[in-house]
Amino acid sequence: MLFSSPLFIFLFLPVVLGCYFLLPAMLRNLLLVVASLLFYAWGEGIYVAVMLLSMSLNYGFGILIHEFHRQAKWTLGIAVAVNLGMLAFFKYSVFLLQNIDALLAPLNINVSAVDPVHLPLGISFFTFHSISYLIDIYRKDAPAQKKPIDLALYISFFPQLIAGPIIRYHDISEQLSKRFVGIEDFALGIRRFIIGLGKKVILANTLAAPADQIFSLPADQLTASLAWLGIICYTLQIYFDFSGYSDMAIGLARLFGFHFLENFNYPYVSRTIQEFWRRWHISLSNWFRDYLYIPLGGNRVEPWRVYFNLVTVFFLCGLWHGASWNFVIWGMIHGIFLVLERFGLAKFFADAVPWLGHVYALAVVMIGWVFFRADDLSGALAYLKAMAGFGSGDGIEYHAGLYLTGEVALVLVIAIFASMPLKPLLTKLNLAGLRPVGQVLPVINIGTLALVFVIAMSYLAAGTYNPFIYFRF
Repeated sequence: MLFSSPLFIFLFLPVVLGCYFLLPAMLRNLLLVVASLLFYAWGEGIYVAVMLLSMSLNYGFGILIHEFHRQAKWTLGIAVAVNLGMLAFFKYSVFLLQNIDALLAPLNINVSAVDPVHLPLGISFFTFHSISYLIDIYRKDAPAQKKPIDLALYISFFPQLIAGPIIRYHDISEQLSKRFVGIEDFALGIRRFIIGLGKKVILANTLAAPADQIFSLPADQLTASLAWLGIICYTLQIYFDFSGYSDMAIGLARLFGFHFLENFNYPYVSRTIQEFWRRWHISLSNWFRDYLYIPLGGNRVEPWRVYFNLVTVFFLCGLWHGASWNFVIWGMIHGIFLVLERFGLAKFFADAVPWLGHVYALAVVMIGWVFFRADDLSGALAYLKAMAGFGSGDGIEYHAGLYLTGEVALVLVIAIFASMPLKPLLTKLNLAGLRPVGQVLPVINIGTLALVFVIAMSYLAAGTYNPFIYFRF
């Protein structure tokens, strides 16, 4: 069930909200758990049992870690291994067997003649939530959850269940038992949801069409202009798709009294890859920092170990996104440039004119997105070749004008400006004493939100492309 679907907006959400505020406080978490399981089962059916098994096991592991702290290290190790083992089975077993096949090919041995394993939606996200819970208990950052319903809510809460953001347990543990929804919270929740809906339905979905069409072209039909149009559209599509989902998740959570941390902060204005990862998918960056990079030694070890830690973290970050060498290469690109920036590349761009750093960061990010979006390694390399001006397309049958319609061009311009921090600029103008700006902004905000909602509904009514990119992770 998509957030950006009439079924969710006009039936599921109003019913759950109505029941939530009618029920006594002691039953509200139970309601949200039941609603979340229904939300998940709507798309996954019987595979909701995988999540129920995960919740049950981690509830038991959490109690053991809390009660028997002398043996907690071993218990934590076993618990993390079980969680990662479950993730590996569903997500990486076929990938692993295929790579074993490649190694054994000279011996004519084939071990991957097995049926594909179904990948449950959001398994990477609820696995990371479970590991966060266990590690936070072990570190005594939060007590073990004694109420199974409250733990089930943390893991299965529908706003963040399928595609994040990744909520660390110690950030939300107190809110599971005590929270308050005021008028301002409710208004902010609606506002964030509509903003996210607009990002997804109006911007991301519109840009997805040319991006998908261009990336699906045969490699020998690509020209430089086509390739650049495709990657620009995809660069903006993935940002507004995922940040839009995060906005909707944050807004939905606020409607029920939960305060989630921000997940994006205008990443495309970054001047280095270090800055990009402080702004992009912040919850994932923080998770890898707190639960992997720092335990490996972080910045407190010898320089060569720091570089090793960075590359290791981003190798695993790439693998977390998908069982494909394309994702691994995407992660390694970011890890290697983070190492290069520590060698002095970051200082070079800090001392250079500002626009040069922006060009560098965007170039690295967009090259990485090619591997992220392409179906396979050969397709990614052919696409990069075309971007570099060495494509073999003649530009007659397939050309940029074929995909750059008036609607796409308008949305591209809007998306580019929307990816910049324009609102803080308007706020500064207001604080600078421009009273007309301050008086008009509230009216503009309400009118814009209403317009965005109406346009988004018209797009949904037309049955346009709608799935979220991050659902497959």
